[in-house]
Amino acid sequence: MGQKGSQTRARILDATQELVETGGYFGAGLNQVVAVSGAPRGSLYFHFPEGKDQLVGESIRRAGQAIGAAFEEPAASGASAAEFVEGVLRHLGDRLEESGWSKGCPVATVALEMAAASDPLQQACSEVYASWEDALRARLAGRPDADDLAVTILALIEGALLLAKAHRSRRPIERVAAQLAALLR
Repeated sequence: MGQKGSQTRARILDATQELVETGGYFGAGLNQVVAVSGAPRGSLYFHFPEGKDQLVGESIRRAGQAIGAAFEEPAASGASAAEFVEGVLRHLGDRLEESGWSKGCPVATVALEMAAASDPLQQACSEVYASWEDALRARLAGRPDADDLAVTILALIEGALLLAKAHRSRRPIERVAAQLAALLR
């Protein structure tokens, strides 16, 4: 694929990610993707021949990688596990607040809407969550409860984002961060 094709594909994925994050699977209609991306309709079918589920699945994986990068920054600084989790929550809280409370987790809405109905989307959501669990588990290495704790931390982060979005307040994120810090110290 040439540079122009790669750029068009990236624009389509950017538009899809934006629409999915703010409106879920059903808020990312193909007409909206075309309008937001500025790409020709035929490009959707060329780059995503398996249809909307392929498009949304790839956008979820891409968003998952971007959020995963937020896990790398505090890890690279040599932060303790508690500082690492606080840094991740701070980053996600900043992202949510800066978006006007519209961008929580890029995976959660699709997981809730479509995981039971679409195997490809369920798989994409599962892969992203597993990668985040792996990143958390790596920061907890050496702890006998690392597997269970990684899942617990991820569940608390997801819940904190949902509550922060619902309340349009960072307070749930701050409370979860404080409790996780106490748990990890």
